Amino acid sequence: MPDPEAPPPPLPRLPVVDAARAAALLAMAAYHTLWDLGHLRLTPENLAVTPLGHRAAEGIAGTFLLLVGVGLVLMNGRGVRWPPTLLRLARIAAAAGLVTLGTWIAFPGTYVFFGVLHCIAAASLIGLPFLFLPVPAVILAAAAVLAAPLVVHGALFDAPVLAFLGLGARPVQTNDYVPLFPWFGVVLAGIALGRLGLPHLHRSRLGAWAPRGRTGRAAVFAGRHSLALYLVHQPVLLGLLFGLAQITGPHPRAGLKAFRADYLAICTRTGGPPETCRIAARCTSQALVREDLFRDDGRPFTLPERARAQALSRACYAAAEGGAPPP
Repeated sequence: MPDPEAPPPPLPRLPVVDAARAAALLAMAAYHTLWDLGHLRLTPENLAVTPLGHRAAEGIAGTFLLLVGVGLVLMNGRGVRWPPTLLRLARIAAAAGLVTLGTWIAFPGTYVFFGVLHCIAAASLIGLPFLFLPVPAVILAAAAVLAAPLVVHGALFDAPVLAFLGLGARPVQTNDYVPLFPWFGVVLAGIALGRLGLPHLHRSRLGAWAPRGRTGRAAVFAGRHSLALYLVHQPVLLGLLFGLAQITGPHPRAGLKAFRADYLAICTRTGGPPETCRIAARCTSQALVREDLFRDDGRPFTLPERARAQALSRACYAAAEGGAPPP
């Protein structure tokens, strides 16, 4: 005899939602590949940390968190199913702990203390009451959380124990930072989207889609096991590309753009005209590469190498200042 107090069964699982999650996972793997290539100096610069790269990372994280909200509606929208919900939360929290531990070992200065998995775990718990509030209230809460960092921020929130909120005044040094504000707002938007859109999706042709080919079945499988694939993909990618770097060595132009930016900043700070400094920076970097003196891996100069590098820099600046051809 069924328990009259037990929550109704969850909404049917939708393969199209799993496929969307797999697409976001593929995009994240592509972004991490780009980051790894730059970190290992296999590309001239790390495109993942450029403004465009940051926007791409935010878009990928936002897609995952939007789908978290939709998934909460699918799983608990008819009533919280505590045993599977708590088991899921435990798995995500354990995975987040593994990410923190792994990055603390590999990148102690920029380890991940509140990344996308930490945010998913916290948001999945905090978001449960919003499954049963009126949808306009959920939308209003989503807007408030998204806007909060624009109106509420300050040095008080720079304390390490409050850094997970995302309301501090100083940038946070970490390889993955997805604080509750504004990102919990994206989860709330997903909850609102799920509550409004899932009934229509279930009745639509898209909602009735079932994978038949290998690609579709692989996408649905990946979407249903996204947590395991998330944990595995980056160590595998980093290991493969590290092996490649040992064979090929760094890209010959790796670090040049950063070198020129540093040269320009130091040169103008010490009184050099910006255009002269810009020309001298390009000339110096080219001269260092030509004479095999460019360093981007931390190896120290010998005294003769240092003297030659300084001489090239002075000659380039003098040529840029006087309009003469570079050395």
